[in-house]
Amino acid sequence: MQSEKQYRDRQGAALAAPTYSFFFSLKILVPAMSQRIQMYDTTLRDGSQGEGVNFSLQDKLLIAQKLDELGFDYIEGGYPLSNPKDLEFFQRAAQMEWKHAKIASFGMTRRRDCHPKDDIGMQALRDSKSPVCTVVGKTWDLHVNEVLRVDEAENLAMIRDSVSFLVEAGREVIYDAEHYFDGWRSNPEFALKTIMAAEQAGASLVCLCDTNGGRLPEDVVAAVKAAQSTLKIPVGIHCHNDGDLAVANSLAAVDTGALQVQGTINGIGERCGNVDLISVIANLAYKKKGYESLQPGSLAHLCELSRYVYEVANLNFRNGQAWVGRSAFAHKGGMHVHAVNRIAHSYEHIDPALVGNERRVLVSELSGRSNIVAKATKYKLEHDGELMKKILDRVQDLENEGYQFEAAEATFDLLILKAAGTYEPRFRRKSYHVHVETQADSAAVTTAVLKLDVNGQETLVAGEGDGPVNALDHALRKALVAAYPSLEQMQLVDYKVRVINSTEGTAAKVRVIIESRDETDVWSTVGVSENIIEASWIALVDSVEYKIFKDAGIVITNAAKA
Repeated sequence: MQSEKQYRDRQGAALAAPTYSFFFSLKILVPAMSQRIQMYDTTLRDGSQGEGVNFSLQDKLLIAQKLDELGFDYIEGGYPLSNPKDLEFFQRAAQMEWKHAKIASFGMTRRRDCHPKDDIGMQALRDSKSPVCTVVGKTWDLHVNEVLRVDEAENLAMIRDSVSFLVEAGREVIYDAEHYFDGWRSNPEFALKTIMAAEQAGASLVCLCDTNGGRLPEDVVAAVKAAQSTLKIPVGIHCHNDGDLAVANSLAAVDTGALQVQGTINGIGERCGNVDLISVIANLAYKKKGYESLQPGSLAHLCELSRYVYEVANLNFRNGQAWVGRSAFAHKGGMHVHAVNRIAHSYEHIDPALVGNERRVLVSELSGRSNIVAKATKYKLEHDGELMKKILDRVQDLENEGYQFEAAEATFDLLILKAAGTYEPRFRRKSYHVHVETQADSAAVTTAVLKLDVNGQETLVAGEGDGPVNALDHALRKALVAAYPSLEQMQLVDYKVRVINSTEGTAAKVRVIIESRDETDVWSTVGVSENIIEASWIALVDSVEYKIFKDAGIVITNAAKA
């Protein structure tokens, strides 16, 4: 049986190792060439159409630079005619130095019965200063007849005129065949004529779009083959995810011969989103053979890229996201953890470090001793069997009271220290008082008065906030920041409340989970009480103590281990 180290070494070398084809007639080994698949990112344009997504100009420039660093081939910046922000993006991008990526502007074919030089959309693309222009046109006869309300001949002329106008202006032109798969299913002869018109006008690549996101992989394969048999230029694939098949459809298209994949980071986009390029890149690298994308060494930064885009876009992480989600390599069941501790790949499809992720062992009432051992390993306590049982018993008792440690790992770290006798609180509460005052036609004002013992000194402080928890947080920071200045870099980023025993009505227990972060880490803490303010205080204290202990090296974080 191969060891865990052998497995990790084999996976880590997967990209570096060449593939070989054996020609029996010549009796020699010849290295097979890997196929480079172009990554075309449209996060800044198609992704921004997702619900709740809004990028500032600076956001777009920062994301574009990050994509360029990792080796994306094309970065679509937006539609220069749509708003001043997109127009300024292209002006700024033209003044910047790009290591690898080409910046692409996006627009539609000319209007009907209008010459391209007189069409403001065509003018905007030409004047955008982007080296690449991506033009989208109609492929589905339904859209031609019922949406554009032109005949098929005029639609073909719109495609030819638009592409040739930009080619003559010295631009590389990618033609996006909108609704290609629906059009090919409805009227294959006309659909193929539209992409031929783009080729004849000078397009460098035709990207086949599953705009409605409803195709199956077998549909994609048949339609891609039809396009390839018609065209001499390469084809790409652009899938939406309405059927939850965007990644499968994109990989099917690549296996059929598509040389470019258009998509977004984390799959953000209109309706159910676009194909997630994170998953496409990881699958091509670690599940397929003979494909390359991005720059060497970039794959280990996929998790970082995913979270960077979430942060810049001010979106919550999707924990269950394949490859890079926080739960992608999280193990909860005791039997699973026992197996993972012995041979990690018995329950993991790759080494999480290959995409920059990490293994997490969750602790809950389902935990066995293996979970506790795995979590205690970083403190070198795993060989103390009596302590492991003590921790497990405490976890099960607390979860019976309503605690939940799988979503509050920082509180569990503090529990380990308390059980091991190495915990020494950095402050002690003597009392707190929260006052909420409202007046007619005025917003409520909340004040928290807090009395603490900090390193033997009694401190009395007051803080105001938008609500009781915010006011307590302000007061607590004010009392502690002189002794622990790093608390200024800590932020509370999420606050969740759940009623545990709802049958008790207003006397029910509540569970509060607080998520906090600083420059390097994100952590969560939990508190439970019949009083929502007390439950919040418990979670808040754990969050602040975790930060203090982390900075002192008492608790060991995943970032510290890395």
